[in-house]
Parts: sequence; structure tokens; C-alpha cells
Amino acid sequence: MSKKVLIIEDHLAIRANIVEILEMALFTVIQAENGKIGVEMALAHLPDIILCDIMMPELDGYGVLYMLNKHDQTSGIPFIFLTAKAEHTDLRKGMELGADDYLVKPFDDMELLNAIDIRLRKKAAADDLHQKSASEFKVMVAHIDGLAEFKKIIEGKTSRAFKKNQVIYYEGDHGKGLYLILSGKVKSIKLSPDGRELMTGLHAAGEYIGINAVLGKTAYTDTATAMEDSEICIIPKEQLEMMLRLYPEVARKFINLLSNDNLEKEQQLLQLAYYSVRKKMAETIIRLFNQKTTDNELLNISREDLAALACMATETVSRTLTDFKEEKLIDRVGANITVLNLEGLIRMKN
Repeated sequence: MSKKVLIIEDHLAIRANIVEILEMALFTVIQAENGKIGVEMALAHLPDIILCDIMMPELDGYGVLYMLNKHDQTSGIPFIFLTAKAEHTDLRKGMELGADDYLVKPFDDMELLNAIDIRLRKKAAADDLHQKSASEFKVMVAHIDGLAEFKKIIEGKTSRAFKKNQVIYYEGDHGKGLYLILSGKVKSIKLSPDGRELMTGLHAAGEYIGINAVLGKTAYTDTATAMEDSEICIIPKEQLEMMLRLYPEVARKFINLLSNDNLEKEQQLLQLAYYSVRKKMAETIIRLFNQKTTDNELLNISREDLAALACMATETVSRTLTDFKEEKLIDRVGANITVLNLEGLIRMKN
């Protein structure tokens, strides 16, 4: 069966040219002349891939991608922007929303076909990997906590893939569900009034995010972003509330998680208020080391993320890491940090 391609493009001549190329390549082509119609067509036909212009009437390309990300059935469809603009801010905005690729106009036939082929192949490979990750995690949940009814909830939910740097939810959004990380890493951040990032959490596979907003029925107090390609299961708020009412064991589990989250926030405030620069960096490295999911000593984190997590300036992070390296506490190559003397970091005083 041929793959379905949805083209959302308001320029008739450009749209007709793309349709001709794709039909010659034996794709089934669906067309929309503006963003509003494009969203309707995507929901109605569920294409295998979407090509979308940015500057359009009714709804621009960013709006199209935002709307499609709100629906489970369309959020995972590969999405390629067609644009005459190629500025860094445009690229970053698209990637944060979850775009897979950009094609800058004018492009030739092979550029178009290659971009589509690459994205379809990656989607097929990711689907296979996601199924494997989800099944492995279900076994792990059953082994660790034995909450059979909650395990059934997880098994019944389809997971969603988030690409590196894609935003999962924004500060101020109201919680629509609980997020369970099946694979990958997620950071939660708050922005200070001057635009600096403060990392409020670093989360790995098996951890939940958005607990406070869901249980407290409030808006999210930070923004969650995938630090690497991640697979996340979303448990609707209504279903979680039902489980908490019916099963005390599940309620106790989440009370403990909420308590631990609050203790971690208190520790961050203490660190921010009283620790020296060296102590803050040592505590941050220890925290990352304790969150490792592999047996090696290697940590991979950017200087900017380290600064946000340790509540420090990036220049201060660089100087402190250089000092630690000279003292043989760590080794550092780019974003890779190897812990050489964990005990030395633990013993560090202000």
C-alpha cells in the first residue's frame, strides 16, 4: 500500500509541482490550501507524513504543528516544514514544537523525495524500538511495585515519542495528565525574570513528571523539555484520580513521590542559599552520578544544563570544572564528565 502524504501549502503552483513529483513516485497525495484545512485533513486521513508551509493564511505552519501535537492520533506523524526562511530562530521554534525537518525553497525533486524517505524510515525504526521499550518497561513495573491495576493502566496507554529539545509541557499550562518516562531523559526548568534558566528537575526512565500539577489541580510550575529522544506514556488526570480513590496502595505511592519531590526542592533551595560554588558543583555532579542508568562512570550534560541545575553562571561552571579536573576529582572532554574520585566530591566542604 502506498504511503499517504499530506501537503499543506497556500501557493497553488508550488503545491501542484509537489503533487506531481510525489504522484510520480507512487505516493497517495492529500492537499490543503491553508493551515486550518490542513489540520482537518490530517485528523480525517491520518497521513504517514506531512509537508507544511510556514507562512499561510488562516493558520500558519507553527499553529498547524501545535494543533496536531494536541491530538494523540496525529502527534507522532513525521512533519517537515517547507519554508523560504532559514533563520536560526525559525529553526529553533520549529524544533521545540516537534518538527522533524526543514526544506528550504526552492528545493529539487531528489531533495524532497530523500527527506520524505529518511523520515519514513526513521519513523518505522522508532516504532519498532518504542514497542520494545514499552514492553520491557511494563515488565519492570510489574517486578518493582506489583500494583497490578496501575500496571494495567500503563499497558493500555499508547506512548508518545518526543524528540531532543522538544517541549513536553509549558509552565502555566494546566495539567491534563501524568507523564511517565519510558526511555530517555527530561529536564524541567523555570525562567528567571532576566531570562536565565533554573533547572528544577532532571528525570530519567521510570520517573514521573507533572505530579504536583496533577495532584494539586494547578498549572504546571515549570517547563519540561526532552534532553534526548524520549518515549513517554501519558496517563489522563481523570483516570489517575479514579485509581487514587479506589486503591490506597496507589495513593501511598504518589504521596511518597510527591513528598520526595518536595524534599528535593527544599534541598535545591538550601544549596542555592548556603553552599559555596565548589560545594554546589560537587553536589550537582553527585546527583547526576546517582541518577545514572548504566554502569560506566561517564556523565553527559552540557555546560548550560549544568549551570541551570547548579544555579550558577556558565562561566563559573567552566572554571569550577577545570579546578576539579586539575584536582583529579573528575575528567572532562566536551560535554562528557568522568567521575574519578566520588568520595572526594562527597567530602567536599564549603
